[in-house]
Amino acid sequence: MSRARDFADLAGSADAGGITGRNFIINGAMQVAQRGTSETGVTASAFVCDRFQLAASGTIGTYTLAQSTTAPDGFAYSLKVDTTTADASPAGSDQLYIRYKIEGQDLQQLKFGTASAESITLSFWCRSNKTGDIQVNFRNMDASRIIAAVVSINAANTWEYKTVTVAGDTSSGFDNDNGESLRIEWFLDVGPDLSSGAVPTSWEALSGGDLGAGVTLALADNTANEFLLTGVKLEVGEQATSFEHRSFGDELARCQRYFYMHADGAEDSGANIGTGTMYNSVALMCCVDFPVTMRTIPTVEYINSSGAYRFWRNGAADDFDTWTYFFSETSKSGALQSEQGISGTAGHGGRVQLGGSGAYIRFNAEL
Repeated sequence: MSRARDFADLAGSADAGGITGRNFIINGAMQVAQRGTSETGVTASAFVCDRFQLAASGTIGTYTLAQSTTAPDGFAYSLKVDTTTADASPAGSDQLYIRYKIEGQDLQQLKFGTASAESITLSFWCRSNKTGDIQVNFRNMDASRIIAAVVSINAANTWEYKTVTVAGDTSSGFDNDNGESLRIEWFLDVGPDLSSGAVPTSWEALSGGDLGAGVTLALADNTANEFLLTGVKLEVGEQATSFEHRSFGDELARCQRYFYMHADGAEDSGANIGTGTMYNSVALMCCVDFPVTMRTIPTVEYINSSGAYRFWRNGAADDFDTWTYFFSETSKSGALQSEQGISGTAGHGGRVQLGGSGAYIRFNAEL
């Protein structure tokens, strides 16, 4: 095969998403939704599609957040924000936006804080039932700096492809650690305190009045309103390239660094939690290994309700309601202990499982 043919094939592979590793965004196609496919009655912060968080503050309405099957060609899912209680006049610093957070140690190649700081390009697909402007913010959380761009939704109920390119920041870099350094925000509605300034089109110190200065979409003003987002890609350079489609397994593993659903009663009401052992006559211990190393030592989240969990041992089962401790925890594993209604013989082992569809065990290491 000729060298010209080799280069042509390589170019075709890039156009089809064959060159990987360019996208800083995890789950940009909204494939993974470990917490479930919808969340209703949202008035504060909430996740559905992993890594993308809806943030609402003040009294700026109520929302349903969902992993939607309405999507542009080439994608199966989108993240949908649906207004269910309207607020036509947001007050003060009320705000509604989608945010995505990136660790500083994953951003060092951008050379921010040096004369060689790289430009970055964000691309995405979006759709709304109404036209108007949203504001996309890029925030350096280590230095409290911001740059932004206004993105117009030009046609109602139509998928539109958007790109935003911003210059690299030569003044301030990112910490080389596992904390939040870069935040991307899609502002959908704001109160007057957050729109009183001007859109920061070059890097500057954060001012609250600039956060939503370019927003006119007013997603909160009617219960017919919705906003959908998918195909999110952030890459180095001034040119947007085709979306990088990863396998579901690859995307899931990347998401599990930040959030891991270990056992979910909504999928399997009797899901296994692990092997347990009676430490003494009233204390059950159960070790859990995480499938990937998490970003930091996670917090454990679980339901507390009658008979939510079950321990099978010595030919019988004990139902219990909750867990007492999470201990010996690292970013790779931890141990659960319950002293809530368990009784048995020290040293007896067996299987620990969920006791109903409402129960779950999950671990959270989100930024």
